[in-house]
Amino acid sequence: MVRRNPERRAALLDAAIEVLAGEGARGLTFRAVDQHAGVPVGTASNYFSSRGEILKHAGERVYERLVDDAVIAGGLEGPRDRARVTELMHELVDRVAAFPTGFLALLELRLEAARRPELRDVLTSRIRADLDFNVEYHEKSGLPGDGTMVVLLWLALNWLIMERLTLPDLFTDEQRHDLVTALVERLLAGQPA
Repeated sequence: MVRRNPERRAALLDAAIEVLAGEGARGLTFRAVDQHAGVPVGTASNYFSSRGEILKHAGERVYERLVDDAVIAGGLEGPRDRARVTELMHELVDRVAAFPTGFLALLELRLEAARRPELRDVLTSRIRADLDFNVEYHEKSGLPGDGTMVVLLWLALNWLIMERLTLPDLFTDEQRHDLVTALVERLLAGQPA
């Protein structure tokens, strides 16, 4: 019987994210999730029918935790210029990097998705929706740049965040800051300042 307590389910998924980030996809077991959540053995199996289901819902949960409605609303405040785009990209990198286990769990989920078509479908759908939202949001915002620029920023910043979390000594904080600024400046070259 699948349990329906939404708070407990969310706590189990948060524990699954932590396990994925700390031990990788191979370390994700019902027992590991129970232990990390601090619940009795067997609790996770009462909420999820399979390990695959935990993987699928963990991917969705990462995005639930990353979405910040206040940040989205605040993105439309202020001038509509290159400096504002740069500021927003710095905020984005910092916000995602502030949830390192979520990002690392997504990396694990992406690797697992290469072997699990059902997980690949879920992640493709969720990430496509996120990317489409960002393109549409940017185009409606009146900020300089187009949808292609948004996709290029998304690709480059995801890799920069990965470097920050997996090889933190590769670049200094100042170098990462300068790289984000240079990326925006180069992608928006020719656009009004």
